[in-house]
Amino acid sequence: MSNRIAIEDNPSAQDVRAVISNLVDFNETRVLKKDTYEPLAIFIRDANNEIVGGLVAETYWGWMFISHLWVKEALRGQGYGRKLMVLAEEEAKKRGYFNIFLDTFSFQAVGFYQKLGYEIFGTLEDFPQGHQRYFLQKRNLL
Repeated sequence: MSNRIAIEDNPSAQDVRAVISNLVDFNETRVLKKDTYEPLAIFIRDANNEIVGGLVAETYWGWMFISHLWVKEALRGQGYGRKLMVLAEEEAKKRGYFNIFLDTFSFQAVGFYQKLGYEIFGTLEDFPQGHQRYFLQKRNLL
């Protein structure tokens, strides 16, 4: 056998891309419809054009995945997070996607997302230790 398994702490970007590309190619052979991955970013900028909040997401396979939502601490509680979420949902619908999922931690904003209609569908206990990681979804956006 000429294959070997190697643990690499600092893999090259090219090697990581090789694994991801091959998995994506395989996945596309198993789904009914080839879908297009589209990134999304919505930013809040101050008078100096500095980013003071934002949302990062991507759409594919009928869903939007919101990977990051952040608002500068001094701006929290003023509706900016909600506005970012509303804009993301509107953009999802424009792209023809009617389902969204995301994850958050117990020390972050699980209640915020639940108030917006997101439901928990999974939980990892002690991730990180003493906390939980929640996975939430919102289906059938109208």
